[in-house]
Amino acid sequence: MCLAIPAEVTKILPDEMAIVSIDGVSKEISVALIEDLAVGDYVIIHVGYALTKIDPDEARRTLELLRELSAEAHGAAS
Repeated sequence: MCLAIPAEVTKILPDEMAIVSIDGVSKEISVALIEDLAVGDYVIIHVGYALTKIDPDEARRTLELLRELSAEAHGAAS
């Protein structure tokens, strides 16, 4: 199963790279597939590549759902 998740762009780097934040965790990714990217934009990332921009509200809702799923999974494992 593959999972692509939303992340917020926190810094644009040279050579079509950027730093993104996923729930407070920073990661360097390739943004070669995205045009007109700016700090504060949200992107969908998969295996180190930004695939597309996403609406900020949709990104936040998706991240919240992922947090809820994770909490339920950890609660069920107890």
